[in-house]
Amino acid sequence: MSKQPTIVVTGTAGFIGSVCVQFFNEQGWNQLLLVDDFGVEAKRKNWEQKQFIKIIERQAFIEQLPELEFQIDAIVHLGARTDTTEFNYAIHEALNVEYSKALWHYATEKQIPFIYASSAATYGGGENGYEDTHTILDKLVPLNPYGVSKNEFDKWAIAQTTTPPSWAGLKFFNVYGPNEYHKGRMASVIFHSFNQIKETGLVKLFKSHKDGFKDGEQLRDFVYVKDVVNVIYWMVQKMLASNWDMSLNGLYNLGTGKARSFYDLAANTFIAQGLQPNIEFVDMPLDIRDKYQYFTEANMHKLRAAGYDKPFNSLEEGVKDYVANYLVPAKGY
Repeated sequence: MSKQPTIVVTGTAGFIGSVCVQFFNEQGWNQLLLVDDFGVEAKRKNWEQKQFIKIIERQAFIEQLPELEFQIDAIVHLGARTDTTEFNYAIHEALNVEYSKALWHYATEKQIPFIYASSAATYGGGENGYEDTHTILDKLVPLNPYGVSKNEFDKWAIAQTTTPPSWAGLKFFNVYGPNEYHKGRMASVIFHSFNQIKETGLVKLFKSHKDGFKDGEQLRDFVYVKDVVNVIYWMVQKMLASNWDMSLNGLYNLGTGKARSFYDLAANTFIAQGLQPNIEFVDMPLDIRDKYQYFTEANMHKLRAAGYDKPFNSLEEGVKDYVANYLVPAKGY
């Protein structure tokens, strides 16, 4: 595009949203409308030093949409209630389904690109595999209300006959990286491991409570947040340049395509600091034991077929960058 695009990014006080804004800034994009709940003091450092034209509170933004003073070129919707231990579905439904529908309708009315965050949590225990095909959505059985809400919106989006001209729902797998410090229990195992090492010199991982999996050998597709925002930027560029055919609209896995163990994750957090791994195993909390994924691995063929050809960071590369450049210096991105 000849002029800089004006883009709405939601969830910008949070983890992936704030990293996305920083990455857009680095590409010279600062015509950004940041949307989130900005009243959380602990999140201020995630957004206050970024380049943008305005911040708008989450609910106020929806109310202002009909008479918004800005001409928006695209919406990147990363805001969500992501707490997998919150079992009140009504909370997830309001933010992850109904709010997303409102943004979808606006993007459809204005005929602008729309990218939103879905989740690998939609796949549940993986009984139906991890392929981002639209035909299995009704078969999926997510393990918690968060996953249910994401799958409900995916199903709703696929069923729509009137849509934005170009759109994509990105099924994020286990994303880790800078700016997740505020997520508490929901922060990545790397973040928790780093802090455990600093405080006690060891890392505690969950024991396995499932046959076929040794302690610490539970497998997930861990993807570095910098790779995630690279994909988002690539998609937005293609959509804005009208290089995104409508046949490409739909759901896309966003992982590395290679499952790794929690033991590997923790061990590399030690190695990135020049330390020998010191890992202990503890019982998994009862409240998540029967809703725990033991294996996730993104099938990445669809994204590659759409034209994304950049390599993803390996677990070793991602952990090393995160630990050395963000956790050790105690700074954000």
